[in-house]
Amino acid sequence: MPSPQLAEERRKEVLRQCLSVGVATGAYGISFGALSVAAGLDLWQTMALSALLFSGASQFAVVGIIAAGGSGAAAVATSSLLGLRNGLYGLQISRLLRVRGLGRVPAAHLTIDESTAVAIAQQEPAAQRLGFWGTGLSVFVLWNLSTLLGAVVGNALGDPRRYGLDAAAPAAFCALLWPRLKTGDTRTVAAAAAV
Repeated sequence: MPSPQLAEERRKEVLRQCLSVGVATGAYGISFGALSVAAGLDLWQTMALSALLFSGASQFAVVGIIAAGGSGAAAVATSSLLGLRNGLYGLQISRLLRVRGLGRVPAAHLTIDESTAVAIAQQEPAAQRLGFWGTGLSVFVLWNLSTLLGAVVGNALGDPRRYGLDAAAPAAFCALLWPRLKTGDTRTVAAAAAV
């Protein structure tokens, strides 16, 4: 049975959430691009990591290990362990999206912290799907564009923390989850996850 359409105002509200998370998270890609080039990866390797791996924490782990002189195997193992959480997100997201066939490939690629958070923060199934796809696509596009910018201009920008970019993505994520912390159980789970 097809799900009902979202009212235009509600659709715009969800899209604003998607874009705000995309902008906050995407902007942090500048620091990834700069750090990746500083670690010794070239522009194309940096862009391939952003486009193909597309998992911020895993990407930062790869360049951090390479910058510290670690092996490629250690970088892949560490980034894979960090990426396991996306597979767990996929279990919940697959029930929300109900994607079949080849549609599973882009859905899996866009299953990240931000797209999952925006999707599960919505009440209506249509809003959940819009939140997932809208956030996933906005983060993907803006992350890759800002990675390119960071890789090209590199250290000319200075320390990304100076601009507050290190806090933008976690702040947006917390703002999405905060309204869901209404019961003692959800607060307990959030506290345990923070620890």
